[in-house]
This record gives sequence, C-alpha cells and structure tokens, in this order.
Amino acid sequence: MYDAVILWEWLAFALRWLHVITAIAWIGSSFYFIALDLGLNRNIEGPADGEEWQVHGGGFYHIQKYLVAPDAMPEHLTWFKWESYATWLSGAALLAVVYWVGAELYLIDPAKADLAIWQGVLISAASLGVGWVIYDLLCKSPLGEKPTTLMILLFVLLVVMSWGYTQIFTGRAALLHLGAFTATIMTANVFAIIMPNQRIVVADLKAGRKPDPKYGKIAKLRSTHNNYLTLPVIFLMLSNHYPLAFGTQYAWIIAALVFLMGVTIRHYFNSMHARKGRPNWTWAVTVIIFIVIAWLSTAPGHDTYEEAETRALTAYEQQFAGAAGFEEAHDIVIGRCSMCHAREPVWGNMQWAPKGVFLETESDIAHHARAIYVQSGISHAMPPANITQIPDADRATLAAWYRAATQ
Repeated sequence: MYDAVILWEWLAFALRWLHVITAIAWIGSSFYFIALDLGLNRNIEGPADGEEWQVHGGGFYHIQKYLVAPDAMPEHLTWFKWESYATWLSGAALLAVVYWVGAELYLIDPAKADLAIWQGVLISAASLGVGWVIYDLLCKSPLGEKPTTLMILLFVLLVVMSWGYTQIFTGRAALLHLGAFTATIMTANVFAIIMPNQRIVVADLKAGRKPDPKYGKIAKLRSTHNNYLTLPVIFLMLSNHYPLAFGTQYAWIIAALVFLMGVTIRHYFNSMHARKGRPNWTWAVTVIIFIVIAWLSTAPGHDTYEEAETRALTAYEQQFAGAAGFEEAHDIVIGRCSMCHAREPVWGNMQWAPKGVFLETESDIAHHARAIYVQSGISHAMPPANITQIPDADRATLAAWYRAATQ
C-alpha cells in the first residue's frame, strides 16, 4: 500500500505535467494564429487573403494566408491538431485519477447529493459531452449566422452548467468540471468541425475542384469561440488551488463572471492585433468584475465547526476513524495542523484555511487521511518549513495510522 500510494501520486503528477505542457502548446498556437489572422495586411494584390512579415529569433518570416487554398497543394503541409487532442486526453486522464478514483474525497459532497461513487463518476463523465451536443446544434441552426446571439446562448449554457455542478459536487470539483466541460467543447470543435472541414478543402484541391469557402468560414467561427473560451478554462483549472474561488455558495456565479472576464480580456488583445485600437475600457470592466468576484468569495461556503462536529461520519471516514492509531494521529493533527486548517484560523493573520482543508473534527481528519499521509507522513511538505516542529516520530505515527486503515 505504501508503494502504491507513492506511485499513484507520481502518476497524478506526471499527468498534470503532461496536461500543462500540451495545454501551453495548444494555447500558444491558438493565440498565435488568431493574432496572425487579425493582423494580416490585406491591402495586397494577388490570390492571397493577406500577408505578414515577422521577425523572431534572429530570422525574418514572410507569411501569407489563403482564404480557401493556394492554386497548388504544397508538398509539405503542417496540421495543428495534436496539441488540442493531447490536452484533452491528458486532462481526462487526470480527471479520472484525481476525481474519479478519489471520488469520496474530492468529487462527492454528501451534504449536497447522497450519491454512490459510481453515480458520481457517471454524472461526471456524461456531463462533459452534453455541452458539445447542445452547442453544436446551436451552431448548425440558423443562429450560426448570428455570432453575438450564439455567444450569449453559449454563456447561458455555461451558467446553467455552473449552477448544476455546484448542486451535486464539491465546490472544488464543480469548478474543475466546468473547465473540463468547456474544454470538451473546444476540443470537439477541433476534432469534429475544424479538422474535417480542412480535410474537405484539401481533398477538393487535390481533385482539381474549387473548394467551397463556407468550410473555412465555419472553421473560423469555431476557432474564434475557442479563442474566447481559453482564458476562463485556465482560471477554472487553477481554481482548485484557491478555496476563495470554490469554497463559497456563490462559486457558480464566480465561475460565470470569469467567462465575462475572458471576453473582455480577449476583446482587448484581439482589437489590438487587428489594429483597431486599444479599447482600454475593457480593463476597467475586467477590474470591476474581479472586485465583484473577490466580494462574493467572502460569503460563507462551509459548515460551521459545530455543524461539522455533529455530522455523521461517512463510510470512507469511518474506515480511518476506526483504524488503529487514530487517536494518536488525531492528537498530532489537532496540535500541529488545526491552528491553520480551521474554519476560523488562529495562526497569525491567516483568514482562510489553506486550500479550504479543515482539520478540526474527527470527520475532518478522517476525511483527509490520504492527504495527511502524503503531506505530513511520508513527506515533509506540511507544515511549511516544519513551522510547528512535527518530530519524525509523529510523522511515523501518521503514516502508520494510514497504513493500518488501508491494509
């Protein structure tokens, strides 16, 4: 069990690292091509839709864009797709490792919905595809010719899902799932629309047919949507590190406002790249939205100490609370950790428990047994700089308690 936990932690670390690397590659190429397209010089003669001269890394680059395709197919054609696919696949794997396998700890909130693990996992998996189906139907309807209306309806869909997730899952899982929900729409755009349309154009060109420009128009619309959704997805993926974002009853409103911030920020940069000026008002709006988010984050979003102390232990918590060594482990955690990890921290000027983790009651400590084992039992990650001076013997006691419960 000792080796299995360490291996599982490193698997999660490896997947997270892979996810970040591929996401950087996808976002980088996406932002670059949007900026390139908006900044093209279109006051030129010839078959190209626009061109741009750029300098980077000591070299000069002459880039030309064809609205449909050049007269002759280039011998070498680079396709941008694997960045998107790898980001989604690594993210899905990370979701499974952290939230499905750790459903009792991170996914299911018994106070919101009394779900079995399989039910929570099923809802988690099924919900990711719902957004794409609805969104795709909207895009293929007559509303596809009304980009502004389409974006408003997409925003409404995201708000509804944000509220729905917070009614079922933990606050942390709710925001993470909203990010995964949105990222699924973005990757499906690449896989089901953008790439097939580009293949049609290439096939027509090879066959000597004149490609229909509608395929490029459709692909560009979906790519633009992805551009505006990227920043909110990044925020939601990082939110699990900040309990102020998810540890409140208004987390779903915070998530909705984040999407509006994504629009205002991208509008500024897209306008700048298109040489349409710098709409500085977008930054004022962004700051106002962020202040509202900060205000909403102070609303209470967890049980009081008294409520937590009287709550019945779940089966998962009973497994650890009933294990040999729990009383000793409980005393160590109360004496060394709970001054920070409390609903009302008493350490220094701390206002909120780190990462929203509470370690005050028996149920709190049993619920976070694995984290205690990894952070303070087999490693010295917590407390920071061993500020409460946990001796090695106490760390060994914490580790022994966890192993006794999982043997």
